Amino acid sequence: MTFAAPGTPQDLRHHIAAAKRVVVKIGSSSLTGEDFAVSPERINRIVDALEQRMGKGSDVIVVSSGAIAAGLKPLGLHRRPADLATKQAAASVGQVHLANAWGASFGRYGRTTGQVLLTAADAGVRERARNAQRTIDRLRQLGCVPIINENDTVATSEMHFGDNDRLAAITANLIAADALVLLSDVDGLYDRNPSDPTARFISEVRDASDLDGVVAGDGGVVGTGGMASKVSAARLAARGGIPVLLTATARIEDALDRADVGTVFYPEENKLSAWKFWALYAADVGGGLRIDAGAVRAIQQGGNSLLAVGITEVIGDFHSGEIVEILGPEGQIIGRGEVAYDSDTLVGMVGKQSAELPKGMQRPVVHADYLSGSRA
Repeated sequence: MTFAAPGTPQDLRHHIAAAKRVVVKIGSSSLTGEDFAVSPERINRIVDALEQRMGKGSDVIVVSSGAIAAGLKPLGLHRRPADLATKQAAASVGQVHLANAWGASFGRYGRTTGQVLLTAADAGVRERARNAQRTIDRLRQLGCVPIINENDTVATSEMHFGDNDRLAAITANLIAADALVLLSDVDGLYDRNPSDPTARFISEVRDASDLDGVVAGDGGVVGTGGMASKVSAARLAARGGIPVLLTATARIEDALDRADVGTVFYPEENKLSAWKFWALYAADVGGGLRIDAGAVRAIQQGGNSLLAVGITEVIGDFHSGEIVEILGPEGQIIGRGEVAYDSDTLVGMVGKQSAELPKGMQRPVVHADYLSGSRA
């Protein structure tokens, strides 16, 4: 389903309401009760709304938070743990309870669910990302509802999506979703804490200027996201050309039926290609290349490939085909790209014109088609 250039807010909301392939992210607080246990009643209401949307012909992919939260009560814990080992233990227990609850609820409609647990490492390696994409697509083809969650049982603090809002945005791009719906406990975006009587509701975000002066908070008692992560995820999805609706789970029926609630984020017209989105926001980085000011201009203004003559330093050890970070003269991040040579070979190429290099080494170090800092 192709989304044309942004029109009125009504046009965008109509598109989201009619989108064929939709990713719906549910926050932890929407899935668990006051006692931190999985709430079948809350999940049933969510599934009822999802089923109604699917009954209209939409494919729905669920990104579910709540694994760690769901493991607290069974383990006798009274608050979200701070240490990694206990978080992983809680997730191990909670994932079982959460998967059973989703399966039982969708089972009321005769639907099968499939659990897909991902880590940042899965998204960071292109082939593993493609495998995840194929698995999700095949589940959909088989009439199964994919339930996606971060694999907190094995994810480390160094290899972590950070929150399931970002995971939802990356998933939406991975499967070429037509819309992303982010649900939590707040009915939309405000310019400050909504408990403040002077807080202003923001119904639409077309670009970064609409976020000037907005102060977004952190996560709650059981979650890791909060409004800041939701805004970041929404903007991330928008860079990939995916429109986003942000609202409360309490408004899920309206959100999935008419999309006339919450805050909508417009997709960027000059969206990143799928490869550039992956390279910039999901890929593992093998090392880095520092470049001079001329190379920065060639990449950012001319959309050109990166040549050896513009490189001033090779950072780290990496192989041909890996993703590397491109840094400017002062260390500022310019972008990322797929490097054509290994680091040992590049050390001998630094600063040289193509004509000075052997014939087999005259191709670009990073081709513009595989360089996220060039024109999208």
